Amino acid sequence: MFKSVRVDINERFEIVRKAVSGTMSKIYMARDRTTNEIVGLKIADHEKVEYFEARFKGLNKPSEGEIAFKLSHPSVVKTYEYGWTTNGTQYILMEFVAGPGLHTVLNNRDPVVDGHRLRLVRQMAEALQYVHEQGFIHRDVCPRNYIYETKTGNVKLIDFGLTLPAKKEFMQPGNRTGTPLYMAPEVVRRRWTDQRLDIFALGVSAYQVCTFELPWPVSETTGKAALAHDTHKPRPITDYRPTLNRTLANAIMRCIEANPNDRPKTVEMFLNSIRAVREDDE
Repeated sequence: MFKSVRVDINERFEIVRKAVSGTMSKIYMARDRTTNEIVGLKIADHEKVEYFEARFKGLNKPSEGEIAFKLSHPSVVKTYEYGWTTNGTQYILMEFVAGPGLHTVLNNRDPVVDGHRLRLVRQMAEALQYVHEQGFIHRDVCPRNYIYETKTGNVKLIDFGLTLPAKKEFMQPGNRTGTPLYMAPEVVRRRWTDQRLDIFALGVSAYQVCTFELPWPVSETTGKAALAHDTHKPRPITDYRPTLNRTLANAIMRCIEANPNDRPKTVEMFLNSIRAVREDDE
């Protein structure tokens, strides 16, 4: 729910764990003194949010809190409320998921994913499919924005700070936001975009889940890294995982095609293409 009355963060919450930095915010593990529950508390960086929102002035863009609050899916972190703090910054109160970011799991080459890669890819895709069906483009799909829940081994999509409605006025050239290593060519080249930019990012993320590697060599992580995404061919995923199921391998490689028209049109199409793949085949 939206809180119209400004919330005194220090009065209402006890910070249990120091902040983790997000794209435009800081996220804390906190105890809500009104319910005694452990929650995720996201406090926006006012200047960063204001700068981002300014480019959509007059377009009636929903806030991150409005978007996140509308979403309800098993593989999407649940938002309980959103509003403003007494310090004049936006906050979001959400479920706390105990576990590391998926990027940490992958960067550490954690064997915990062995035998579960296909399930993780499906969960990542199902979360994104749901977001798309609600009429949004996430715009920052990457392993950092999936939390790996230690207890269940499942992943949940987070961070809707860059998310936009999938409407023409929000898909015009020029919005070069996202994480460079997962950025579709049409974004880095400042062209018209649509939900297929998320499909590209999902493909890069799925590639990494299956191999612990990225499709293109990484010498830097700035926007320059994304320039390779339509000037160099990605390394075939089977170079890293020769035994990977060919149906799954081909589906992932189609997602990272430079031309959006060569990718699956929807996440549902990607999921349908790997429906017959079994965990034993991954």
